[in-house]
Amino acid sequence: MARDIVYAGIDVGTCKITTVISIYDEESDKIRVVGVATKESRGIRKSQVVDIEETIDAVTDSVEAAERMAGFSISDAYISISGSHIQSQNSKGVVAVADSGNEITDDDVSRVIESARAVSLPSSREILHVIPRDFIVDSQPGIKDPVSMTGVRLEAETHIITGASPAIRNLVKCISEIGINVTSVVFSGLASSESVLTETEKELGVCLIDIGGGSTSLTVFTEGALTHTAVLPIGAKHITNDLAIGLRVSLEQAEKIKLALSINPKEKLLLNPSESNDLLNPTKLGVNKEDIAKPSYKTLVDGIIKARLVEIYTMVSAELKKAGLLAATPAGIVLSSGGALTVNADKICKQTMSMAVRTAVLDGTQKTNVQLTGLIDEISSPIFSVAQGLIIYASQQGGSVASSAFSGLGNMIQKIPSQGILKKTIAFVKSFLP
Repeated sequence: MARDIVYAGIDVGTCKITTVISIYDEESDKIRVVGVATKESRGIRKSQVVDIEETIDAVTDSVEAAERMAGFSISDAYISISGSHIQSQNSKGVVAVADSGNEITDDDVSRVIESARAVSLPSSREILHVIPRDFIVDSQPGIKDPVSMTGVRLEAETHIITGASPAIRNLVKCISEIGINVTSVVFSGLASSESVLTETEKELGVCLIDIGGGSTSLTVFTEGALTHTAVLPIGAKHITNDLAIGLRVSLEQAEKIKLALSINPKEKLLLNPSESNDLLNPTKLGVNKEDIAKPSYKTLVDGIIKARLVEIYTMVSAELKKAGLLAATPAGIVLSSGGALTVNADKICKQTMSMAVRTAVLDGTQKTNVQLTGLIDEISSPIFSVAQGLIIYASQQGGSVASSAFSGLGNMIQKIPSQGILKKTIAFVKSFLP
């Protein structure tokens, strides 16, 4: 086990926290998923940390459950981040080739990307990713990999994704407090694109709409390169809130109703399938008859859910229009994450945006050269598109060496949040005082 390369990802979302642990299998050249755990998210609102203690506890629950399944502990992980603070811009860098007239080396590529990285940012913002879109060698554009080419002048067009420093540091702190080193903070939309988009779609031009609980990430690829990213401050949790207000039920009941509508065909939910009306059976929706008065399918789906989805897709269209990319995505729209499973989400998107639409499919035969095996069925739903994407992204960047068995006392001590030790000790002593 000591020589195994481990790839771990922690998807920290508004509604859930998912930890995925995998091992690179050298014989099959595949990545085997060995540990998966999803726990309810706490301390997160609109994809940002609002309560550090609550978030630490939730992340600890998710990580320890995944480690128990895997049979060993992790020391490093890639984590996802989203939220309306995420912004993007395109930048250009120019350098002279080190040995003029000779071949371009990896060092030249690194220097030109670093040159493109030199953009003016407020002190409250940090760069998350600098992604090369295109290279230009001696005025020749359209080069994807300039290494080994001959030239004098090297230019790079890059896409830069930035985030608010406080939001990034608070998230990193929550992971670090349980003894896990954050290898990299990955934008959730970028991670999701690794697991659900095909190379053909990226080349043609495609828009990925990742509908999370508290926010919606937008990722646009044109000519095989990432061109635009944005985050809208609205997500699937807003649909739950709308149902709760419209039906005058609790948020828990509204969530049950939304899930029942999403996973069941209309006919199975009707109160009297033989009649022409569309009244739904409250029991089949997961709520009591006393809590809801004769719910109508049309009222719930067309009156409440559709209105919120139309708002999301209208905001996406406005963002694409603002970026000048409304007609640059002939491959259409791909929907991912939990919001993609909302009833009629794909149909409403097609009607609103007038584009071809498909829902993400995660079947283990990844859209990149990386293939996942093992517990792939556990993360085959679009809900886990970001979690799968983190593993693929990690495999491209590098992993860590598996540590000792989970039962090790040293690891358990390391996982205790240091910030809470003093508080718990004081509370324990006080319990014996009169």
